[in-house]
Amino acid sequence: MNSIEQVINSGPFQASWDSLQQYALPAWYEDGKFGIFIHWGVYAVPAFSNEWYPRNMYQQGTPEFEHHVATYGPHAKFGYKDFIPQFNAEQFNAEQWMELLKNSGAKFVVPVAEHHDGFALYNCTFSKWNAVNMGPKRDIIGELAAASRKYGLVFGVSYHRAEHWWFFDGGLKYDSDVTDPHYADFYGPPQPGPRNHEECHIFDWQPAPERTFLQNDWLARLVELVDTYQPQIVWFDWWINHVAFAPYLQKFAAYYYNRAVQWNKGVAINYKYNAYRPGTAVFDVERGQLAGIRPVFWQTDTSISKNSWGYVHNQNYKTATSLIGDLVDIVSKNGALLLNIGPRPDGTIPEQEQQILREIGQWLALNGEAIYGTRPWKVFGEGPTEISEGAFTDTNRTAFTGRDIRFTTKGDTLYAIVLAWPGKECAITSLGTSSSLWAGQIRDVALLGYNERLEWSRNAQGLTVKLPDQKPCEHAVVLKITQ
Repeated sequence: MNSIEQVINSGPFQASWDSLQQYALPAWYEDGKFGIFIHWGVYAVPAFSNEWYPRNMYQQGTPEFEHHVATYGPHAKFGYKDFIPQFNAEQFNAEQWMELLKNSGAKFVVPVAEHHDGFALYNCTFSKWNAVNMGPKRDIIGELAAASRKYGLVFGVSYHRAEHWWFFDGGLKYDSDVTDPHYADFYGPPQPGPRNHEECHIFDWQPAPERTFLQNDWLARLVELVDTYQPQIVWFDWWINHVAFAPYLQKFAAYYYNRAVQWNKGVAINYKYNAYRPGTAVFDVERGQLAGIRPVFWQTDTSISKNSWGYVHNQNYKTATSLIGDLVDIVSKNGALLLNIGPRPDGTIPEQEQQILREIGQWLALNGEAIYGTRPWKVFGEGPTEISEGAFTDTNRTAFTGRDIRFTTKGDTLYAIVLAWPGKECAITSLGTSSSLWAGQIRDVALLGYNERLEWSRNAQGLTVKLPDQKPCEHAVVLKITQ
């Protein structure tokens, strides 16, 4: 821990909220807007239910528990650790992944370095339970870091070890490999954990994580991960909100930000709920959005499927149309979208996920000037579709209509992004002559992807634009408005 203290003491950031308020968001993040999250791990082998299979397979009475016993046998004979040899990554090619992600239009990539299950995908010296020693026997994070930088993508990592404190507690209640002392260095030993989703959000949960775990395990592993791979994003899941983590979150941020000064790189920490104070890191909303413009840059993380973050059989995929609509809505409100994919255990990305990413990339290739490098306008948009604010609200949202419009700006240009094809004409009430939002005249209105001039008129009720018979692209269309 002396080296951690030395880095903190020698740099501009100290381990206090007041000092961390000096943090400045890097331009690459605020301009990039769109990144790819990658949930890939041992949980892709059973491919059942979702990435919480390693916890729920030990929870008696759950579908995962019943499935596990019926498929693999008793937990004492076949536990979660026994999936590791089948996580072989035999077809994993980091450069092929990054070529696809580059073509999706993403500007940054955030693979999971360690999920709640405690199996590290990097060369972790604190535990033998990692992808270098077992399973793939490759430094997955190292390969992804090198490939992402080769393809010009900013590299980050996610780190979920906080939840490992209690993740396997179900296996303590009966004869299972969790109770075997030979595997205590993998499974925990786990502490009693939440029984349901509501209890997951009790952030003074007892027994609280102990100092030995927080400092010598959680923080020490995290510092090694940062120093080895120099990620420019560190993404945290929700349980760091537990009150016991607060001083260690400050300590890590000071360390990480001081390291970034040494590296001459702009970095960011992602957090949920109130784990970090506003202005000291980047606020993140899981599977949800905000109802209006947030003055401070923020992020949504969501998955390409509705039912899981990791690979499972029978994924329920979202559409490219809905994901592009989410991206546009989020950007109009000063946010970024981190979109998750879930590769198979052999290292291949499911074909439907590849297709959705390519569709998003095709749309951004034509309309990206209305996304990248933009800033919010005076209002985020107009239209009848309401967005429910908060986490876990994105899977059942009503589809956007041709009257739903979102605004972004760049210099003197206003982009009006129409979230569904409106038909023969588009009416924008926010741009009427009686509106206080647009001062002065409109010089020109163009449709991205359409090379002919458009007919348009403006009166007190709004700006009305006649549209061509053929839409220039699938999904949303963009009107470029200049003074």
